[in-house]
Amino acid sequence: MAEPARTIRVLLVDDHQVVRRGLRTFLEVQDDIDVVGEASNGEEGIARAEELRPDVVLMDVKMPGTDGVQALRTLRDLGNPARVLVVTSFTEKRTVVPALRAGAAGYVYKDVDPEALAGAIRSVHAGHVLLQPEVALALLSQEESGGGQGRGGTLTEREREVLALIADGRSNREIARALVLSEKTVKTHVSNILMKLDLADRTQAALWAVRHGIEA
Repeated sequence: MAEPARTIRVLLVDDHQVVRRGLRTFLEVQDDIDVVGEASNGEEGIARAEELRPDVVLMDVKMPGTDGVQALRTLRDLGNPARVLVVTSFTEKRTVVPALRAGAAGYVYKDVDPEALAGAIRSVHAGHVLLQPEVALALLSQEESGGGQGRGGTLTEREREVLALIADGRSNREIARALVLSEKTVKTHVSNILMKLDLADRTQAALWAVRHGIEA
């Protein structure tokens, strides 16, 4: 008999109380999602994320004081393991790019369908990266010409295979299954890839792979 899936612990960070209330109301009816806390700005969000150690943080980008991008950078520097899903509007694409560079696992629009939001939370929790095509292109276009290209030659064949699967949106568990490896070994390969390519996270690794034609 299969073990039940572990509940995904979610922290809501948004300066609008009505938005937080609406998100909580919907997410709390999901059997596998538990809203463990709320915060009204980036500074409070950082403190709550450190205190509660959620699996996923649903983070607004534009907030008074410490905004979402600053909060992301701080959480990354603190080594907080939470996956951050940025909430934005269609007019904030220029803000999304810095957020992804700061370590966000992806983003959703503020008018996202509720079921799609739940799916996005499950997806980033599973280790996937959520990128809309137009934002991926914006990220790629902002990369320095040829930046990091020569470092690709330092990757082993196995690391290139892992990198290709990261670009395909696979989680560590899925990569382990595909390559018949342990998850621990995959994590080691991912760490080596990030170090060799001088990248901060899986999102940047996926974009690097796309830019340099590494495909599964």
